[in-house]
Amino acid sequence: MSQLKELQALMRSLRFVETSHKVTDLINQAEKQDVSYTQFLWSIMLNEQKQREQKQMEKRLKWATFPSHKTLQEFDVTEQQSLSKKQLNQLSDLNWLEQMYNLVLLGPPGVGKTHLAIGLGIQAISLGYKVIFISMGDLVHALKTEEITTKSRVRLKRIRDADLIIIDDLMFMAMDQQEANIFFHLINELHDQASIILTSNKAPKEWGELLGDPAITTAILDRILHRVEIVHLNGDSYRMKNRTTIFDQESVSN
Repeated sequence: MSQLKELQALMRSLRFVETSHKVTDLINQAEKQDVSYTQFLWSIMLNEQKQREQKQMEKRLKWATFPSHKTLQEFDVTEQQSLSKKQLNQLSDLNWLEQMYNLVLLGPPGVGKTHLAIGLGIQAISLGYKVIFISMGDLVHALKTEEITTKSRVRLKRIRDADLIIIDDLMFMAMDQQEANIFFHLINELHDQASIILTSNKAPKEWGELLGDPAITTAILDRILHRVEIVHLNGDSYRMKNRTTIFDQESVSN
C-alpha cells in the first residue's frame, strides 16, 4: 500500500472521512503554493470542519421534514405590507428563540405564513438548532397512533427533542375531545422546553370553537401565549397573485 493510501486509511480511522477524499488535492495545492507545515495542517483541519458542518446541516434539514426549501432571503417583504423589513430582520435574528418565545403567524391562506415559518426554521438550523416541521393534521395522526406505529413514535420523539417545532395550519379543522386532550398534553410537555411556531388562519380567540372544550382551550392558550409574538400577515394571496393559468389570454376573455 502506498503512503498516500495509508494516510487516507489513517484519516478514515480517525474519522477524518471527508478530508481523506480530498487529501490528494490538498497536498497538491500545498506543494504548488509552497505553504508552511502549519498552513498545511490548518487547511486540513479547516476542510474537515467545513465538511462536517455541511453534513450536519444536511442531516438537520432532512430531520426537519420541511415540505419545501424556502429561505428568508426568498421571502418578498414588499408583497407583505403588514410586515416591515425591520421586523423581518428582528425575527431572523432569532433572539425570540434563545428566549424560548413562541410565534403565532396569522393570516388568510396564501399570504406567506408557511414560507416565513420554513425560512425561520432553516435559519435556526444554520445556527445549530434542531427544528421539525409538521402539519396539524399529521401531528394529530401521530399523537393518536403513537402507541401502535414506530413511525409516529419516532416523529414524536423528534418533536420532543427539538429546539423549535413548527406546526402548520393549526386549527384548520375541528378536533374531538380526545384529539384536543392529547394535543394539550404535547403542548404542556413542550412548554418551557422549546419554542413553537404556529401558523393559522384563525385568531386565538376562535380556537375554542374548534377545540370544543373550553377548559382545554384555556390551558393550551395559557401555555402558548405565555411568551409569544403574534405576527399578522394580510393582503392578497401570493399563490393567486403569481399563479400561472392553464388557459391562454384569449380563451379566458372569451
